[in-house]
Amino acid sequence: MSERAGLVEKDHLKISLRRQCALLGVARSTVAYVPVAEDPEDVRIKRLVDEIYMKDPCLGVRRLVTVLARDHGLKVNRQRLQRLRRELGHEAIWCRPRTSIPDAGHVKYPYLLRNLAVTRPAQVWCSDLTYVPMPAGHAFLCAVMDWHTRKVLGWALSNTMDTGLGLEALKQALETAGRVPEIFNTDQGSQFTAAEWTGRLTELGVKISMDGRGRWLDNVFIERLWRSGRGL
Repeated sequence: MSERAGLVEKDHLKISLRRQCALLGVARSTVAYVPVAEDPEDVRIKRLVDEIYMKDPCLGVRRLVTVLARDHGLKVNRQRLQRLRRELGHEAIWCRPRTSIPDAGHVKYPYLLRNLAVTRPAQVWCSDLTYVPMPAGHAFLCAVMDWHTRKVLGWALSNTMDTGLGLEALKQALETAGRVPEIFNTDQGSQFTAAEWTGRLTELGVKISMDGRGRWLDNVFIERLWRSGRGL
């Protein structure tokens, strides 16, 4: 009996590789996979690209090719650099999808700043949204700026681009300034045309102004803040 039991036990150990993979819940194709070591030069390039990105996240692939050749003596073609940037998860800031997405059902207000002489603080405030690159993904940043002093009065950061982000920045700005602006200017993004946002400004007695469609120059000062990366 013991000899027969031993034979049965040996038979049970003879399980095909396909069956073993099915029992373990792994793909058959991954069992014999041997990872290939990454090219040392690719590692070096990615490290340099990452360092450059932290200093100037607005650089695109074409300018990066020039910077790597000029400052580091590396000749890298665009296709290779695009692949390495995808592996790093890098995207130039100005290439992100638009944050100013209008909503057809929201009321659009006229632009009130054309030919207006802004001569004192709290005469005009402005606000806008941008994004901040993170180790994994990105976050959205909203800031409120005084048009006359160019001072950032309030800001808020979130992983969602909704009206609450702007309201949080507005709340902080009101607390910082201790006063209410006469005019508040934004773009026509859905966050700033939503009833929650316009209703709050109306409650405060603020005149609402919005950029013309496609007219980023109408809110140029806060646009410059995003481009310079300074002010916060």
